[in-house]
Amino acid sequence: MSNDPTPLRKIARQATSAIAHLGDEPEDDDPLLAFAPFLHTAPRRNSITPELQRRFVATLAATGIVKVAAKRIGKSLEALYKLRARPGAEGFAAAWDAALERGAARLEDMAMERAMLGTRTPIVSGGEILGHWDKPDNALLRFLLAHRLPARYGAQARAIGPGHPVWEELAAQARAEVAEIKRTLQDEVAARAIALQTFRRRRLWRQRQAAGAHAGDITDAWEAEDAEGKPQLPAWDDAAVRRARTILAEMEADPPF
Repeated sequence: MSNDPTPLRKIARQATSAIAHLGDEPEDDDPLLAFAPFLHTAPRRNSITPELQRRFVATLAATGIVKVAAKRIGKSLEALYKLRARPGAEGFAAAWDAALERGAARLEDMAMERAMLGTRTPIVSGGEILGHWDKPDNALLRFLLAHRLPARYGAQARAIGPGHPVWEELAAQARAEVAEIKRTLQDEVAARAIALQTFRRRRLWRQRQAAGAHAGDITDAWEAEDAEGKPQLPAWDDAAVRRARTILAEMEADPPF
């Protein structure tokens, strides 16, 4: 098995958590790699050379994970920590700390992006996936805001309650966002339900036609059919039906069952 932690999977989400957060390593001319490495007076075959020290720091900056960086250069954590503590390794130790800060900052940015833009989450009804939406992580967002902007969102700010202008402003924004998400989800669920019902009616209609049976009794609340008796979407002119028309075409092209 290779010691290289670079992801090999085609889809990023298939990778493990350590690999999924692998970022770009700094360029060779990055100031982070311009540190004075520890120089062995009598280097041995298994010594952690200046080149390996710089590779370790570069990987650490990209991942924020010491264990992954150690594995990349094929050295143990014990050996690296021993080297870090030796006199003359001050430059290596400082670069190590700076790389950790850079990696942590990148992971924090990724967490903020996930908290605000959301995680892809399925919309399920009756055991069927009707669609997906990007679900924000409000708990993570509050934590990150408290860490980055403690004056506004830290412990003291959390003492703000109902009636305070800041509280009311944020509450109004939250209510508006929730209402918009709810409306969007309701429209999508309604459209998919209409399309799915019409698709099922058409499927039954085709089966009966193939068997030579009369298909005129395939009805529902809207009982919409064409001249040949083929079930159609309802004639309502609203957003749900317009969206259902697109969904139904997709179902006809690629039947879900």
